[in-house]
Amino acid sequence: MIKTLTFRAFTLVAVFLLAPAYAESKAVIGQTAMMSVDEIGLVYQARIDTGAGNTSLHAFDLEIQGGSAKKMADNVGKRIWFSTENAAGERKRLSAKIVKTSTVSNSQGTETRYMVEMHVGFAGETRKVKVNLRDRGHMDYKLLIGRNWLKGKYVVDVAQKRVIGARAPISILETGLLFDTRIDTGAVENSLHAVDLKIENGVEDMEKNVGKMLSFTTENEKGETKRVHARIVETSLIRNAQGSEVRYMVELNVGEPGREYKVKVNLRDRSKMTNKLLIGRNWLQGHYLVDVSK
Repeated sequence: MIKTLTFRAFTLVAVFLLAPAYAESKAVIGQTAMMSVDEIGLVYQARIDTGAGNTSLHAFDLEIQGGSAKKMADNVGKRIWFSTENAAGERKRLSAKIVKTSTVSNSQGTETRYMVEMHVGFAGETRKVKVNLRDRGHMDYKLLIGRNWLKGKYVVDVAQKRVIGARAPISILETGLLFDTRIDTGAVENSLHAVDLKIENGVEDMEKNVGKMLSFTTENEKGETKRVHARIVETSLIRNAQGSEVRYMVELNVGEPGREYKVKVNLRDRSKMTNKLLIGRNWLQGHYLVDVSK
């Protein structure tokens, strides 16, 4: 009995000692990553999803070369034409050979998708995997990375954070502009310079304008301007040394170039301020650590 317990204890110790080494033998990837697809020539901000068996790519306007059979399975081996688009709005149309079909179950039910083979890359390493095609136009991430790409090579760290300085170049996809931005951990929200606000069918009561479309003009530190259209998602009461004010909030894709993600931004006239974009905790939280010495 003593020998059995000793052996089991030794086994447990060995497992714990070996586990870190096992993890270290694989590369680490965060909950999102910038991924390339060689056959398309585009870069996507991808969601890393260990709950998904297969990788999934945004694809629309699907067309089977030579005509489609009644049953999807009978189209395996044929070439399929489709269009795809990344978050930056870059679009490509291409064809690939259908290698199989895949039935996917989710909260909406089940659906069958075509699968093709593509070379998907991260940090210079490319892996050839089967990718299912589906319209992800309504989703934040146009590429979802499943277990078939991760298996044997990567471990996923959902708490992985990047380090950013007290100032950083930040882009907003909807503007096409780059801002010399102040990173402010004392601010709850992001704030963007905005003037000449026009609300579609707007009324004086700000709360009643929530949900309506808003247009405004913004400008970066170089004097480059852009007219932006966005939906008002809520209002925000801001308190500062000058008192308090209510601002409109919209959702925009904000981030380091190529690493933008959707976040709420309040709008105010920052023309007298050095920085036209201020990044607050709602953008930093869960993604970044701030090093003021950078």
